[in-house]
Amino acid sequence: MPLTPLDIHNKEFGRRLRGYDEDQVNEFLDQVIKDYEAVIRENKELQNQIFALQEKLDHFANIEETLSKTIIVAQEAADEVRNNAKKEAQLILKESEKNADRIINDSLAKSRKVALEVEELKKQASIYRARFRTLVEAQLELLSMDGWDKLETASESTQQAHRQTI
Repeated sequence: MPLTPLDIHNKEFGRRLRGYDEDQVNEFLDQVIKDYEAVIRENKELQNQIFALQEKLDHFANIEETLSKTIIVAQEAADEVRNNAKKEAQLILKESEKNADRIINDSLAKSRKVALEVEELKKQASIYRARFRTLVEAQLELLSMDGWDKLETASESTQQAHRQTI
């Protein structure tokens, strides 16, 4: 067990002949007691400071650990968001490509349909022109026949008879 200032103060030395001066020894012991008490007080203060600093160190270590975990979680969240964004972008791109292919295929199908309709209309126009030409030629042939002169003369006679009756 360590020596206390009270132990030093209560220490009694045996007496001998031609021993040390008792007053000097007592003064010295009083000085030792004062110095020893000061050392004990300083030691206690230092221990309190060490304890306070250790608490602060533990607190900061805890904060550091929490921050480190938070940074890791934030990094993982950022990675997940980035990966999800890439996946979504790829899905949008694929969907856009499918829509573009569908639009192109629809346009090509409509273009083919329109081309077929145009060809059909050209054929119908050609047939119509041929029929119309045939009709016009037939009408011209009728007009060029001799029978029209007789119709004109008969028509004029009918008109004159009609005028006379009135």
